[in-house]
Amino acid sequence: MKDLKRSIRLLYRGDSRRARRFRYGLIVFDTLTILYFIATAALPHGQITTIADIVFGLLILLDLLARFWIADNRRREFTRIYTLADVVVVISVLLAPLFSANLGFLRVLRGLRLIHAYHLLRDLRRESLLFRRHEDAILAAVNLFVFIFVTTSVVFVLAFDEQDGFPGYVDALYFTVATLTTTGFGDITLTTATGKLLSVFIMVVGVALFVQLARAIFQPSKIRYTCPQCGLNRHDPDAIHCKHCGESLKIETEGNTGA
Repeated sequence: MKDLKRSIRLLYRGDSRRARRFRYGLIVFDTLTILYFIATAALPHGQITTIADIVFGLLILLDLLARFWIADNRRREFTRIYTLADVVVVISVLLAPLFSANLGFLRVLRGLRLIHAYHLLRDLRRESLLFRRHEDAILAAVNLFVFIFVTTSVVFVLAFDEQDGFPGYVDALYFTVATLTTTGFGDITLTTATGKLLSVFIMVVGVALFVQLARAIFQPSKIRYTCPQCGLNRHDPDAIHCKHCGESLKIETEGNTGA
């Protein structure tokens, strides 16, 4: 049992090629699940989609249990945002069919895992110069993407019937983007108190995320690298000294291991 636990820990936290491939496999699985949940959020659930939900739910549950098993601090692991999202997803996918509850929109929270996959970020920072150059913009885009589709699913559940299907989901997406950008065409509105509060939330949070993405795109690119002397963690891609303290930096560059 100890050998199995050690092997799983090495897969999740190790630096070997096998461990990196395993973690990249996890992110591919995460991407497939979020795309599947988005694609099926507005579709009537039949036998095939129910089976697919259960399969995805069990795989997510196995990953969740594995991370809990190898965690040094299980309480802290449970409070991580992507762990809480996984718990919600597992409950909504595996238990909702038992109660015939329309909780499908909660499964889109699985997308939060794409934002906070620490090991993936560590590997990408080490192996991808493109990611290091544009990390802030990539993460801001993912944040905005997840917010749009989580909110769209909530709007769909509140304002549309399941019978509206895909056209209803497109209308919910249209309303979300129009509200987020404060365009305000007014052809689709939420008239209830809950709907109005949701609209305010979309405008406030959505605009903030949109501005964050614009700032990350148009600001000069910086690479995340912690200075060993002063701790400054943003530097120019070609920096050889820290602008704050003058410490020599060894930022990895494409085709080179030192700067």
